[in-house]
Amino acid sequence: MEYQNIFTQVQVQGPPEMGMDPTGDIARERTSKAGFSKLAGILGNAQLGPLHLGMFGVVSLATGLLWFFIVGLNFWAQADYSPAVFMRDLFWFSLEPPSEEYGLGMAPLNEGGWWLISSFFLLVSVIAWWIRTYLRAEELGLGKHVSWAFASAIWLFLVLGLIRPVMMGSWSEAVPYGVFSHLDWTNLFSLTYGNLFYNPFHALSIAFLYGSALLFAMHGATILAVSRYGGEREIEQIVDRGTASERAALFWRWTMGFNATMEGIHRWAWWFAVLTTLTGGVGILLTGTVVDNWYVWAQDHGYAPLD
Repeated sequence: MEYQNIFTQVQVQGPPEMGMDPTGDIARERTSKAGFSKLAGILGNAQLGPLHLGMFGVVSLATGLLWFFIVGLNFWAQADYSPAVFMRDLFWFSLEPPSEEYGLGMAPLNEGGWWLISSFFLLVSVIAWWIRTYLRAEELGLGKHVSWAFASAIWLFLVLGLIRPVMMGSWSEAVPYGVFSHLDWTNLFSLTYGNLFYNPFHALSIAFLYGSALLFAMHGATILAVSRYGGEREIEQIVDRGTASERAALFWRWTMGFNATMEGIHRWAWWFAVLTTLTGGVGILLTGTVVDNWYVWAQDHGYAPLD
């Protein structure tokens, strides 16, 4: 029978790997036990723990839960405290920012004040989690690639909810908390400023998004295709390449004319993913602050046909 592993994975379980502890600092702040989950093994590594939180992890979780709790209670109130209505209309509920008349000031709780308070907690949570990723990488002697990739996503988050509203002089420019209200805000934002599709930074963001999907699919498929030869053990393959890397490289040279290296494909994917939110944030920041109508801007620059 031919070996296939698209939907299956052999779960080999041994003693739990407790991780490096060169100085004792990591062990002092993390849990001392580890378990195994068969469900987690289907999705990734079956081992759960040991878990490290530290001060910034605790702050991030606490403030994140406060944001979730405030938004959830507002949704609960909008449902008139009815479980049936809450479940039925959950995707339609929304916690809105203050209206334009309040500018950048504090608004009454039921007129945007709860949005401001919850947004403060969400901001603290995200920033604390970023600090946690940076410090954990430093503790383990890793590069800061994860932290800077996360920072690119935070950049877009800050542009939407903090930087652009401040530049526009009103919290009303920020994004509401809700499923369909978020989609409605996006649609209205595009209509208000002359169709976001004519924003070149939006176009770059979409190109990098599609490119990220393509690169990750290419890389994931390639490694799965040669996993029967040990291709998933990429570190060993870099040092002692064997037949898995040879076949993967040969396949792409045959089909595409050249092939990325084991290191190069990850660098490509990292840049494409980071540039998705980086260029997207630039495009959003320029909208309304520098360019009032992207269609007119595109016409002026030969990017769109003249009427």
